[in-house]
Amino acid sequence: MGKLYVVGFGPGGYEHMTAKCIRVIQEADVVTGYTTYVNLLKEYFPEKTYLATPMMQEVKRCRMAVEEAMKGQTVAMVSSGDSGIYGMAGIIYQVAEEMKAEIEIETVPGVTAASAAASVLGAPLMHDFAVISLSDLMTPLDLIMKRVDCAGQGDLIVCLYNPKSKKRTGYVEQAAEILMGYRKRETPVGIVRNAGRKDESSQITTLEHLKDAEIDMFSVVIIGNSQTYVRGNRMITPRGYEV
Repeated sequence: MGKLYVVGFGPGGYEHMTAKCIRVIQEADVVTGYTTYVNLLKEYFPEKTYLATPMMQEVKRCRMAVEEAMKGQTVAMVSSGDSGIYGMAGIIYQVAEEMKAEIEIETVPGVTAASAAASVLGAPLMHDFAVISLSDLMTPLDLIMKRVDCAGQGDLIVCLYNPKSKKRTGYVEQAAEILMGYRKRETPVGIVRNAGRKDESSQITTLEHLKDAEIDMFSVVIIGNSQTYVRGNRMITPRGYEV
């Protein structure tokens, strides 16, 4: 029986990959994934056999991985961050079930973008938080903004994935307007671009001025709750300890 690992390799740098992630990739007969992610891994595992597909071909990519495992091979389907958080784990299980594949599947977790970005900013996720993707490819925009509104009502720290693209230019501003209905305009906001990668950069602004910040698809936006503050260049959310 073949085995299919769904592997989260973290932000992209070798130092953020778990020991299990590294072992699974090293031992796999075939590594499959999104073209950009495969190119990242080739730097660290140049000897591996890779199969890749471009963006918007996720189902095809999963079928390809399942087919390779059905041949009796060990396959590593890779995702950046954590494979079970906006990654490929869910769709792999769905495709394997649809294909009636008699293979073993195992999910290998990794460092997700929220924790990678938070580590750059200081300690912004020290209390309850919500991770919300602003991509409306799979989720209607009104439902996305409803989730933002609910997070605002609950005073949750909000971590935004996929905040802006060439087509989606105003969703961050819309989310900020919703949250300003529940928290102060000077609420700290951290933005990390390419967290954990070679060209990593970060900035701290406020909810009011988020509309002026440089943000793209490679950015993670972390919006503080009512208790979050900034000291020096660090964004901190108290957990509630008496100090």
